Amino acid sequence: MEKPRPSTHRKRAQLLALCGLLGSFWVFPPTQIHAAIHLSDAEALRIGKKIWQNECHGTIAGLTSWNEGENFASLGIGHFIWYSEGVRGPFEESFPKFLSFARDHRANVPSWLQAARACPWNSRTEFLRAKDSATMKELRQFLASNVDLQAHFMVARLQNALAKMLEEAAPANRANVQQQFDRVASTSSGCYALVDYVNFKGEGVLRTERYRDQGWGLLQVLEGMHGGGNGSSAAQEFSRSAATILTRRVQNSPPERKESRWLPGWLNRVNSYAGNS
Repeated sequence: MEKPRPSTHRKRAQLLALCGLLGSFWVFPPTQIHAAIHLSDAEALRIGKKIWQNECHGTIAGLTSWNEGENFASLGIGHFIWYSEGVRGPFEESFPKFLSFARDHRANVPSWLQAARACPWNSRTEFLRAKDSATMKELRQFLASNVDLQAHFMVARLQNALAKMLEEAAPANRANVQQQFDRVASTSSGCYALVDYVNFKGEGVLRTERYRDQGWGLLQVLEGMHGGGNGSSAAQEFSRSAATILTRRVQNSPPERKESRWLPGWLNRVNSYAGNS
């Protein structure tokens, strides 16, 4: 892979610094930051709370969910996926990675959660039946007490996303993917949009996350962009491309998943990237 030009590297480093919600630690080594731009406390909280609102309506109860028609629990402000023992699916499992991240940052993880090898509830029915159990309450308390940590985890995922996407993209598309990433990064809402979408629908690099061989992750959204301007035009094009990619996903999805029921909410979410909401 061609080494990025210094100006591009600085812009990307600035984005990652900008995305760092203020706290007592960094999700990447400070030596990688060439020109740190610090968010105010109010802006940092706004981004974290907006993602929480998107996934959980900003509620404590929403931190532990298991959606109808899915075979996994969705936990935390980012609705990180957690499969039960012996269960796997096409979507990337992210909750165990968050737990590892939390342990690395010396978070107070409940002992039962540290020892868990898989989601302890084997079905949505079991999960809902346990919603008022001591274990579930402890899980929600842990998640509610570590909102900033979850935001840092999502920023760390974005940090690693670009390299993965450039490796997966066709050689002829790599320059455009990097250019579009940098365009969105230059906008005032770009940090929120990139962090939210990569958490929402992934990087787009896994072959298992395809319908009819077409993905729906951040890579596909960036590949659908071809403009050259920055500022609000980049944010608006990102929002439009995301809406197109998600609509295509629903059209390609297996009928039994009934994904059309989710599309209006998805479109409302990506519309917020353009600064319209």
